[in-house]
Amino acid sequence: MKLNKKLVNVVGVGAFSLMAAGSLYAQESLRVGMECNYYPFNYKDSNGTLLGYDVDVAKGVTDILGADVTFVCQEWNGMIPALLANKFDLIVASMSITKSREKKIDFSTPYRISVGRLVGSKKVDIKLFDDNDQPIKDNFKKVRIGIERASVYANYFKGTFPDAKVVMYDGNETGYLDLVNGRVDMIMTNPMKAYLKFLSKEDGAGFEFKSPVIDDAEYFGPGVGIGMRKGQPELKARVDAAIKKLITEGKLTEYALKIFPFPIHNEEWSKL
Repeated sequence: MKLNKKLVNVVGVGAFSLMAAGSLYAQESLRVGMECNYYPFNYKDSNGTLLGYDVDVAKGVTDILGADVTFVCQEWNGMIPALLANKFDLIVASMSITKSREKKIDFSTPYRISVGRLVGSKKVDIKLFDDNDQPIKDNFKKVRIGIERASVYANYFKGTFPDAKVVMYDGNETGYLDLVNGRVDMIMTNPMKAYLKFLSKEDGAGFEFKSPVIDDAEYFGPGVGIGMRKGQPELKARVDAAIKKLITEGKLTEYALKIFPFPIHNEEWSKL
């Protein structure tokens, strides 16, 4: 029986196209940007291996998506510009979802809470908050406070305490060094990180939390999410679904319990 050559060619091309599409999908690769020195969320151990909650989340999401993941280390201040310049595809770097950032990039559903707290020397005896946890604004003029540039903490201080004495840093680590050496009186940072990295260690023996937990939604937003360039609704939908799967299957709790004695997400996010 003679086969129609034209039909064979069409079928062959179609089959090749399907195979190629399947092959491309199987080989999907996503580049993830993070600081790589933000313990305990994304950092390198002594062997140079990336570890931390953000790293686990990134691996969990990309595993559900069936994608290979490559990590790209990026300084915090240039994180969003680097994403927009196509240096990576996703930001998984404990980045809080805020209105100003949402003007530039899209965010997934949250995967971690976003809060801040002041850490300072026990010798600094200035009351910054009253008994109802409301700030005493005039007292903020009497202390030097270190804050990471381009962070929600920087935005919070700019909007809430415009007259405060603020020292800006390009990275979190320099703030801790200046705090220990007395160049600033306090720093504002993530309280979970502060406890694990500093307050529970020998170097942190003379320091303590100097404020209640601060979670002003105007500045801290609804939580921490995965950032991506705008105009990618399919990718956003897939990432959202992956995060919800990590919540419902208990993976986010598992990731948190490696580090903290409690989860650091909201179960209700699985319903968003």
